[in-house]
Amino acid sequence: MTKRAELYACLYAKEFPAQALLRLRPDLRDKPFLVMEGEPPLQQVCSLNRKASKLGVAGGMTQVEVDTFPSIELLPRSVKEEAAAKAVLLECAGGFSPRIEDRSEDHAFLCVIDIAGTEKLFGPPEVLARSLLNQVRALGITGCVAVSSNFHTAVSLARGPSPSSSVKIVPAGEEAAALASLPLTVLDFAAEQAETFTLWGISTLQMLAALPEKDLIARMGQEGKRLRQLARGELTHFFQPLEPAFELEERMELDSPVELLDSLLFVVAVMLDQLILRAKARILALASITVILSLEGGTTHTRAVRPALPTNDEQLWIKLLHLDLEAHPPRAAILSLALTAEPGSTSKVQLGLFSPQLREPMRLDVTLARIRAIVGDDGVGRAVLKDTHRPDRFRMEPFSVPTGAVSAVSPGQPRSALRQLRPAENISVTTRNQRPKTFVFRERYYSVEHIYGPWLTGGDWWNPTLWGLEQWDLVARAQDNALLCCCLVRDLMRDCWQMAALYD
Repeated sequence: MTKRAELYACLYAKEFPAQALLRLRPDLRDKPFLVMEGEPPLQQVCSLNRKASKLGVAGGMTQVEVDTFPSIELLPRSVKEEAAAKAVLLECAGGFSPRIEDRSEDHAFLCVIDIAGTEKLFGPPEVLARSLLNQVRALGITGCVAVSSNFHTAVSLARGPSPSSSVKIVPAGEEAAALASLPLTVLDFAAEQAETFTLWGISTLQMLAALPEKDLIARMGQEGKRLRQLARGELTHFFQPLEPAFELEERMELDSPVELLDSLLFVVAVMLDQLILRAKARILALASITVILSLEGGTTHTRAVRPALPTNDEQLWIKLLHLDLEAHPPRAAILSLALTAEPGSTSKVQLGLFSPQLREPMRLDVTLARIRAIVGDDGVGRAVLKDTHRPDRFRMEPFSVPTGAVSAVSPGQPRSALRQLRPAENISVTTRNQRPKTFVFRERYYSVEHIYGPWLTGGDWWNPTLWGLEQWDLVARAQDNALLCCCLVRDLMRDCWQMAALYD
């Protein structure tokens, strides 16, 4: 049996607390920015971007020291946004290989991808690394990728100083040479071991790899052997893959409470852009979006929007969310928000060569949203009959476009429409042999020419709302020869007549 070839790509993003906050705040990326951690007044800098570092800001500085630097944007650390950004990066890495091991640290994101055997899908390792790095940058994260046949070599190279190129490729057998110039800080070891190496004058991996193995074991035990193997790129690793769940979710904690809807939509647009980008990577569309707003006072405001068809049109989603939140505004200032999307398949319609152009479903969604804002959520949708013979018993369901539905009525076949009156109008009827003969409807006198019926319905004998109806379909003529096709109903319990519906 031959040993399976190994090849690993390590994705590393340093200053992750700052990058997780800047991912959904593109307006702050070109400014000096830092993240504070701790309780006031003992806050300290835990992460910062390159522009703030050039000004002289360093990690661990207190709030008083930071105030001496002008024009620096700062925000408190957000664990929730870091978790959301981490999930996004793991999801992105999962698009290249299902075998991913998470090795993230407190202030840095690090994952290793097993890319052995992916050459036919993504090309050579350098092409795969470039493609992975481009997708990560599209998500708003800056990082580097190191590729090696040794797991720990890829991790150490990714942690090392970043050269002008953010992609590092190590050919098989050249691990020790690639690691030689790296400092000892790229390895994980205890503070006592670091102090020991400092006393010995060991500062690089090349110097550590040159130490005699037996003498190193005699002084530091088996841990010394492990560190030497790490420095030479010879330590084997038992890969422990994880299976990240695919969840389209974005979270953001606002810098200050927001009361204006227009200001909130500016933030929603950035989050929608990320959701659509992630859905497109899996050839999916957004079927529904749920907005969860955390308000002052500890309450939440939740709204869900579902268009007729899944879509990735960002402007449509912003319009639908705007109309929905405008009709159902939150009752307090907004502290944070979360967008959760349900994925769906992209809609594709194959038209014939001479088929007329179909209407855009987006126009229908916006129209329904505007009507819903006027008449309420219960007044828009499609009517579904309930399991009863009682007239006018139905419920409203959200409108949806059926897939693969074919109309059973040919275009040339005549059809009639029934306009039901709600509520039904009381009328005066004269009968002959217990059949309607004449009636007065809306101050006009009609004579019955054709009559069909009666159809008797009744039920709910076990309830106080016992009902019984007698329905007639009539063709009547007014004194000016105007025809009226209608449906009369006689309430047998109250012995009264009503105009229930009109036929067109």
